[in-house]
Amino acid sequence: MSAQQHSGHGAGHHDAHDSHGDIGYHATVKGYAIGFILSVILTAIPFWLVMGKVLPSSLTAIVILAFAGVQMVVHMIYFLHLNAKVEGGWSLLALVFTGALVVILLSGSIWVMYHMNTNMMPMPDAQTMRNMP
Repeated sequence: MSAQQHSGHGAGHHDAHDSHGDIGYHATVKGYAIGFILSVILTAIPFWLVMGKVLPSSLTAIVILAFAGVQMVVHMIYFLHLNAKVEGGWSLLALVFTGALVVILLSGSIWVMYHMNTNMMPMPDAQTMRNMP
């Protein structure tokens, strides 16, 4: 018995994934529907919190940021199809690397701006500058 017949494929049968390898994720209508429903819920709850003034404003802001983070994860899983199986995990690794770069760039920029502001020489006000000879 040949290897092709042993794998369950007949001699004339050709699978579309044989030449490209398995992509690791197959999109389904059910997956898109679940993603859509989760996205609507994750949008409606913060909207209700703001419109109903249910929580204090500082707590509402934190809750909205948390819901935004969860919604980003839902979009990445259900719509962008990112997981550890797709492309041998390389797409997820690229996402993690991109996230790390964004965190480093943002925190570094904030750090530099903070220290530049603290370490700047004090400038005299405009009135003092006009009266100088």
